[in-house]
Amino acid sequence: MRRLHLFLFAASAILPLRAETLLIRNATVLTVTKGTLQNSSVLVEDGKIAAIGKNLSAPANATVVDASGKFLMPGIIDCHSHTAIEGGVNEGTVSDSSMVNIKDVINPTDINIYRALAGGLTVSNVLHGSANAIGGQTIVVKLRWGKTAQEMLFEGAKPGIKFALGENPKRQGYPTQGFLQQGPAPERRYPGTRMGVEEVIRESFTEAKNYQADWKEYNTEVAAGKHPIPPRKDLRLDPLVEVLEGKRYVHAHSYRADEILMLIRVADDMGFKIRTFQHVLEGYKVAKEIAAHGAGASTFSDWWSYKMEAYDATPYNAAIMAKKGVVVSLNSDSDELQRHLNLEAAKVMRYGGLSESEALAMVTINPAKQLGIDDKVGSIEVGKSADMVLFDAHPLSNFSKPLKVWIDGNEYFDRGKDLETRAEFAKKKKALMDKEAAAAAPRNRRNAEGAPRSADPMLEENK
Repeated sequence: MRRLHLFLFAASAILPLRAETLLIRNATVLTVTKGTLQNSSVLVEDGKIAAIGKNLSAPANATVVDASGKFLMPGIIDCHSHTAIEGGVNEGTVSDSSMVNIKDVINPTDINIYRALAGGLTVSNVLHGSANAIGGQTIVVKLRWGKTAQEMLFEGAKPGIKFALGENPKRQGYPTQGFLQQGPAPERRYPGTRMGVEEVIRESFTEAKNYQADWKEYNTEVAAGKHPIPPRKDLRLDPLVEVLEGKRYVHAHSYRADEILMLIRVADDMGFKIRTFQHVLEGYKVAKEIAAHGAGASTFSDWWSYKMEAYDATPYNAAIMAKKGVVVSLNSDSDELQRHLNLEAAKVMRYGGLSESEALAMVTINPAKQLGIDDKVGSIEVGKSADMVLFDAHPLSNFSKPLKVWIDGNEYFDRGKDLETRAEFAKKKKALMDKEAAAAAPRNRRNAEGAPRSADPMLEENK
């Protein structure tokens, strides 16, 4: 069945049709940053938005899409995702796992990539889990379904690293029993308190600063023509030095206001910045401090009360933080929720009275700003990548459906083609399942007749 599973993923990939030139005509264009344009067209050339306006002419070789009565918006961006990760998200055996890297385990055949595209998602910030005070390295991907993991990487996007505060990193128990398992004190991994979580972060950055100084001294001596012995390479400290030097973003899992303030103090003391506070359900209590630090907030629209830290949350959180000057995005943290982030954005109009543009910004340009890619994606502007979604109704409506999704001007999802090919793939699936059932029939008969089984299940499987 595993072989069948992977075959169907590969077979169902609707490979992108390369459109060197694309003209989308007569749409309601929700630019996000430049207002809403009625009955306007967007011209795409070489994967970039080349022109926006009325009555644009199509070159002879252009693919033309009639979008009359439809709504065109930027591709949706998720600042907190665990999609397409092979083999789990937590290296929970240590408190500081900064040496591990999500980039190395992206699974491009994960069907959730295609399902996310079907919801209008084009970019994901794929994060390590939250079992560690300092977790693994993170990566930004474009959901180029049918491409390799390397080809999914967002070119030029700065990498990140996951931190975590509160219940998750302090509750890690038996390493062999998985995430959040409690064990007797002698068996448990340090830390076991919120204070211990802070100490892990301080201690790791103290080590990183010393390590940074050693390499600076070494490089200075080499530049002076000397031949010193280089410091020992430390894969755990290298990414933390990148944080100190502004080359890697910190995305911090957080809930409680006191811990948010604690990490701001630690960052200020150590000389680095928190790029985003993730989840940040009590962010409304300390929004001014978050804004003053220069951090963004990537939160849920209305999740709360699913654990102790989340009890003092409010669905007004996103709007309150935004009105206090914080760049706020709405994220999924879920392969299911990532399929309808446009509807999550609509909730901030109900809970906080934000405008349509402010709501859409929370799933487009704001997460782009948090990831440092707002010069490339997040809005429909000339010169930006042609990452766009065509909806049959306003994307903030419960009744809207994505019809087409483009990334870099390539079509990666078409609802009409999807519906047309389902019957064909169903036949292929049935044929494969019938073939496997026929191959298994002799073995099943032997088992039913009481034939002796091999002690080696692999040998039995190959009979």
